[in-house]
Amino acid sequence: MPVRQPTPEDRFSFGLWTVGWTGVDPFGSASRPALDPREYTEKLAELGAWGITFHDDDVFPFGSDHATKERITTELKKTADAAGLTIEMVTTNTFSHPVFKDGGLTANDRGIRRFGLRKILQNVDLAAEMGASTFVMWGGREGSEYDGSKDVYSAMERYKEGLDTIAGYIKERGYGLRIGLEPKPNEPRGDIFLPTAGHALALISELEHGDIVGLNPETGHEQMANLNYTHTLGQALWHDKLFHIDLNGQRGLKYDQDLVFGHGDLISAFFTVDLIENGFPGHPDAPKYTGPRHFDYKPSRTEYMDGVWESAKANMSTYIALAEKATAFRADPRVQEAVEYAGVLDLAQPTLAPGETAASLLADDEGFDPDEAAKRDFGFVKLQQLAVEHLLG
Repeated sequence: MPVRQPTPEDRFSFGLWTVGWTGVDPFGSASRPALDPREYTEKLAELGAWGITFHDDDVFPFGSDHATKERITTELKKTADAAGLTIEMVTTNTFSHPVFKDGGLTANDRGIRRFGLRKILQNVDLAAEMGASTFVMWGGREGSEYDGSKDVYSAMERYKEGLDTIAGYIKERGYGLRIGLEPKPNEPRGDIFLPTAGHALALISELEHGDIVGLNPETGHEQMANLNYTHTLGQALWHDKLFHIDLNGQRGLKYDQDLVFGHGDLISAFFTVDLIENGFPGHPDAPKYTGPRHFDYKPSRTEYMDGVWESAKANMSTYIALAEKATAFRADPRVQEAVEYAGVLDLAQPTLAPGETAASLLADDEGFDPDEAAKRDFGFVKLQQLAVEHLLG
């Protein structure tokens, strides 16, 4: 069955570094030419995207003077406005230039840390000028390969200092931006600080300005750590810290593949979309993600320019198809019956009754028979099979 075409109402957005990736990897040079960022912007709008995002170095060369930056970013903003696209997020590259080989905020060299912090603050200003609502921070070089090379206590102190400086600056300037931290376990560093969403949430809890700092979890980054992306989104929503998302595909514990969304673990992608679109089944009033459906993928190096645009379309088409299937899945009477049988909705009921205490719980075993309770059938396999059947059509 043909999938409907995307529209701006879907709020699909793309990083310019995604369609703009020329296919360079550690083993080979570019397999396609680079276009001007404005050309990528116009084509994404034509395909039905709603927004774009970019790193500073995606649109102007590293080390550009103020006049050059202003000229290029003004042209990009005009192009986006003319195409009807929103610049919804801006981020800063503190990982490509060799100066950042030991990090931007946690480098052992204080001068590099000060340079990195200035670069980030300058691009906070740029994000505000572009009308962005989110400022994502991926610390791809914040980490180490050798345990003896890093004082982890000091590194966490410097990470905290940097984040509070940036968040405090945002508040001081009245920008209204929120910061989304993007966890990743490894690559390009052997071990990256804040490798998972849990690590990032723990650091956020220690910040002075943590109220405007949250998460930007990426599918592949979580799955590279053998974690469940849908669980990560669910916990981030529970904390009210899901500020942005990066959708792509990943197949297991490999390098960061950045496949098209759904081209990795399709069942996981299905339940990710189900959570984003339908929320928590036992808590209809719980927080829902309302931000952009942002794709952070790379068109395969095997593709030329036509393939780049086909891959961009594939992300949106897959998401739309999964959203439609998730809606049908939740509306299916067989699924509703299986959900009830499995006790999914019962989990929302508090374990303790109103006014009950630990002491009163201990005083009454209620005649509970664990051996009899162990015979309960939960029917989880049947519920999962119904999801598979909806996926297969």
